[in-house]
Amino acid sequence: MNDESLKYKIGITLIKGIGCNLAKNLIAYIGNVEGVFSEKQKNLAKIPGIGEVLSKEIVSQDILKRAESEIEFILKNKIQTLYFTDRDYPYRLKECPDSPIMLYTKGNCDLNNGKFVGIVGTRNATETGKENCKKLISDLASAQPNTIIVSGLAYGVDICAHKAALDAGLPTIGVIGHGLDRIYPAAHRPSAVKMLQDGALLTEYLSGTNPDRQNFVQRNRLIAGICDATVVVESAARGGALITAELANDYNRDVFAFPGRVNDEWSAGCNALIKNNKASLVESADDILKFMNWEKQNSETQPNIQTTLFLDLSDEEHEIVSILRQNSDGIQLNELAIQLEKPISKISSMLLEMEFKGVVKCLPGNLYRIVK
Repeated sequence: MNDESLKYKIGITLIKGIGCNLAKNLIAYIGNVEGVFSEKQKNLAKIPGIGEVLSKEIVSQDILKRAESEIEFILKNKIQTLYFTDRDYPYRLKECPDSPIMLYTKGNCDLNNGKFVGIVGTRNATETGKENCKKLISDLASAQPNTIIVSGLAYGVDICAHKAALDAGLPTIGVIGHGLDRIYPAAHRPSAVKMLQDGALLTEYLSGTNPDRQNFVQRNRLIAGICDATVVVESAARGGALITAELANDYNRDVFAFPGRVNDEWSAGCNALIKNNKASLVESADDILKFMNWEKQNSETQPNIQTTLFLDLSDEEHEIVSILRQNSDGIQLNELAIQLEKPISKISSMLLEMEFKGVVKCLPGNLYRIVK
C-alpha cells in the first residue's frame, strides 16, 4: 500500500461536522484531498459550508495523527482501503450521493463483479422466514452462480442469509456498523471467518468504532447502495430492514418482499411495502430472475453471430464491445463512461445504436451486456 495520500483520505473522514457530501464538495473546491489539509485556515473559512469552526477542525494536527495510527492497523491486518474516486470502489455506490469517502474491506471479493443481492429482515426470524431465505439463496445459486449475497451479519435473517450463501457456495459480504478490529455479535465470528475466503467484510468505520445503534442505521445505506436488488424476507411494521428498503428505493434499486399473513407481526412490514408499491412480491428466485431479466446460465450458450462478426461497428463501438466482453454479466452505464473517459450522454447514445444493431442489451438499472 504505497499511497502517500492515504492519511489525508482517512483524515478528511475524521473532521467533526463534515459529512460525506460536504467532504466531496470540499475536495472538489480545493482540487484534491491533500490540498484540503495544506490550505490556510482563513481560506478554508471562506469556502461555502465550512466557516470558522470547521476550518479550525481541518487544520488540527490530531486528525492526521489519528489517520497515521489507522494506517498502521490497516497494514498490520491486511485491510484493503477504497477511496471514493478509486476504480475498485464499488461503482454502484458511486451512484449514491451519500456514499462514503472511504471504505475498508477484508476478504476476497470483487465489489464490482457479479449480481449483488441484499437479503435483509427482522432479527426475530421465524422458521418460515428462514426456510424462505435458504430456498431463495439456494435457487439463486443454481440459476446464477455469479450472485453475491449481501447482508448485515446481525441476528435473524442476516446471519441466515450469510450461512445459506456459504452452504450454497456463493460469496457473501457482511456490511458492519463498526471497525474491522472486532466482530459483532461475537457469536457470528465463525461465520465471518468463513466469509473471508470468497466474500468479505465491509465497513466505512475506523478501528475502535463501537457498534452503536446509529451506525447500523448508517450502514443500511451501504447494503441498499451496493446491491442490484434488495429482498426483505420478514419485517415488523418498523425496523432496519424497512429503512434499507426505503434507501434502495431512493437509489432507484429494485426491492422485493416476501408476503405474509395479514395478522402476522413479522410480515407486517413486507405486506406494507408490497401494498404501497415499494416492493415487488416475491415467492421464489424465479420471480427475481424474471423481474431483473437475469437469464439462467447455460454453459452451452454461444455468442450471437452478430456479436461475433461485429457488423457495422465503429472504432468507438468496438471499444465498448471489448469492455463488455471483459464483463460478461454486464456493466453499469456510469462505470462504462468512466472506463472510456467519455460523457455519459455520448455513451448512452452509442449504446442505443448498438441495441438497434442487436449487439448489446440493456438490463434493469442501466446495466449493459453483449447479446447472447
